[in-house]
Amino acid sequence: MGRKFTLTLIMLVACLWQPAIYASDAPVIAAASDLSYALNKVSSQFTSDTGHKIRISFGSSGNLKRQIEQGAPFELFMSADESYVIQLAKQGHTLDQGKIYALGRLVLFAPNTSALAKKLHFSALPELLADGEIRKFAIANPRHAPYGRAARETLQNVSLWQQIKGSLVLGESASQTTLFAASGAAQGAIIPHALALNPSVSEKGAYRLIDHSLHKPLRQRMVLLKTAGTTAKHFYQYLQTSAAREIMREYGFTVSGEI
Repeated sequence: MGRKFTLTLIMLVACLWQPAIYASDAPVIAAASDLSYALNKVSSQFTSDTGHKIRISFGSSGNLKRQIEQGAPFELFMSADESYVIQLAKQGHTLDQGKIYALGRLVLFAPNTSALAKKLHFSALPELLADGEIRKFAIANPRHAPYGRAARETLQNVSLWQQIKGSLVLGESASQTTLFAASGAAQGAIIPHALALNPSVSEKGAYRLIDHSLHKPLRQRMVLLKTAGTTAKHFYQYLQTSAAREIMREYGFTVSGEI
């Protein structure tokens, strides 16, 4: 009697425990931080439409690539720089070379408290820097953030790099850079258009689109990793639907098919 009771109890616990495992078995997506607002909205819509949940780890594309190389348990990588995806594919970490999902844009941003907000143009920066009105100017770290590299290239092409270098504040990611500027910790910044469009940012400052000819195209590529399960594969396909693309357009991205 005791052995039967113990066996029944074990089976009951197993039945109760198993759904809990599957209920939390949501794949982790590694995503560039410029997607912070857009991808959260896409993932919510995906869950609403399919009933499946995902988890998202945002960061700079270079740091996320390094984590994947070190064995981080991601199933899908959405990079702001397609070269990182291609490198991972050559190293054997992915199922293929993935697909371009969007083209990103940059903006010149100034918080409402900054003198730059009154004349939002690169031509205003030399005088504002000389007068001490711009003490800190934020960009993402070019060493591992694609938007940071594009920002550096832009400043070089408008002949401001040497003058502004001493005032630069480097964010670990595009989203941290945006926080520096929106909070007023920096008096100006170059940030992703996708982040500037969010009301929580746009109400705290002014922004101006940067001519895309001032930097190399921000071709953003996504790829399934070899660890990808069914839900991650479904989400990868969902990102290519009209519903997901419409959300991406809403946040200023040029989507695949329009590039």
